[in-house]
Amino acid sequence: MALNVGFYTAASLVLVATAGLLLYLMYQLVSSHLHKWKVMKPIPGLEGTYPLIGNALQFKSNAGDFFCQLVDYTVQFRDAPLLKIWIGPVPFVLLFRAETVETVLSNPVHMDKAYVYKFLLPWLGTGLLTSTGDKWRRRRKMLTPSFHFSILTDFLEVMNEQAEVLVEKLDKQAGKGPFNCFNHITLCALDIICETAMGKKIYAQSNYESEYVRCVYKMSDIITRRQRMPWYWPDFVYSYFGEGKEHDKNLKVLHSFTESVIYERAEYITCIESDSESDQGMRKRRAFLDMLLKATDEDGNKLSHRDIQEEVDTFMFEGHDTTAASMNWAIHLLGSHPEVQRKVQQELQEVFGESDRPINTEDLKRLRYLECVVKESLRLFPSVPFFARTICEDTQINGFKVPKGANAIIITYALHRDPRFFPHPEEFRPERFLPDNCGGRHPYCFIPFSAGLRNCIGQRFALMEEKVVLASILRYFDVVACQKRGELRPLGELILRPEKGIWIRLERRKSTQSP
Repeated sequence: MALNVGFYTAASLVLVATAGLLLYLMYQLVSSHLHKWKVMKPIPGLEGTYPLIGNALQFKSNAGDFFCQLVDYTVQFRDAPLLKIWIGPVPFVLLFRAETVETVLSNPVHMDKAYVYKFLLPWLGTGLLTSTGDKWRRRRKMLTPSFHFSILTDFLEVMNEQAEVLVEKLDKQAGKGPFNCFNHITLCALDIICETAMGKKIYAQSNYESEYVRCVYKMSDIITRRQRMPWYWPDFVYSYFGEGKEHDKNLKVLHSFTESVIYERAEYITCIESDSESDQGMRKRRAFLDMLLKATDEDGNKLSHRDIQEEVDTFMFEGHDTTAASMNWAIHLLGSHPEVQRKVQQELQEVFGESDRPINTEDLKRLRYLECVVKESLRLFPSVPFFARTICEDTQINGFKVPKGANAIIITYALHRDPRFFPHPEEFRPERFLPDNCGGRHPYCFIPFSAGLRNCIGQRFALMEEKVVLASILRYFDVVACQKRGELRPLGELILRPEKGIWIRLERRKSTQSP
């Protein structure tokens, strides 16, 4: 009897303690929420903001509708320096002016990615995109030499080879009716990143329906939908009532793909390390994965398999999807502006003449106008249309106090359309990026690769790839766009893509032979 009384007393104490802890945690959460609500009250915001759910019920479920909605907010509040929205209990400020963006991106204190990036962790882990603090600093320092210009130059051979495969595929469409070029260019970008990042040919361009690409698109859609629906943020709710099963199914495909390549490459390196001739051949075709497998941190420790997996998954996603989107938008814009296309082809004629030789580093330096085209395409259609950071200390942004724990969303798409820096912002004018026209422009008004400490480590690689592929296409074909700008309907997911692809017609150029 005494034993039972003691048991019930102990159980009661545990229940009381648990209830007390839960009440304390709830008090802390409510107190923090009310503090942020009060501090941020002066910041312009949307009507119809409710406790706990914020503005979440106002957001469109369709990715295209949601992106249009976000852009409309920046137009509606264009006279305000920043805009406040609440997604569930989490406050966000939308930044779309160079001065307010600079306040966040130039301050190393605000280096952490926003709360909603946690939904990328099952896929990308804490790789370079999502890691924070000391881990990010160590990893960035370790990986930076992998993007040295001399190493990137070695990748030109791969880019030329895969661009040639793409041109051969496109030649089968030349002289025929309209076709969607989006997947053709995406698979070319996938072949390039697989061979340069992982040292493996996967012949994606020979397999039009790539399961990996399909799962990347599906995963991007799933994650962004979850990000704007706070009722699905708890994992157990998402697993039972949301798209948890679909998420895990796609995740398995993505991880299986990169895991198999890491294993194969590690085996290959082990087998050839004792063979000097093979080793010389491998150095000629180095891959990022080779460097990861051999890299050591400041303490001399090698990366674990999980560390390598995180970075490979990050390189694969960011290294093919972003460049593929950018090249597709550029193709549409060139096909819509024949006068710009003629200038690019004139430049190509000056550099290459009638030759069909591969592109080298000196050629890339001379293709200045083509680089302006790439940058202007990125201005109008940035591959990453918005990204977010956590505000890690109380901060004044344009006279408004933003408390620690709030999140800042940088709307790149709107930032790049500021008429103060880009007159007639919706017009496609590559000349904006000629050296004589860039002087005095705010350093944070054009940030397609982010800016500050966490700028994109692969931006030089991306520009090189885009110039090689676009130059290869335009050396052989005249491009005619079959859609108007208003028909493109950009989807603002993790990457900015057109809802129904990029439809074009191709004609072989009279001055060139069939590839």
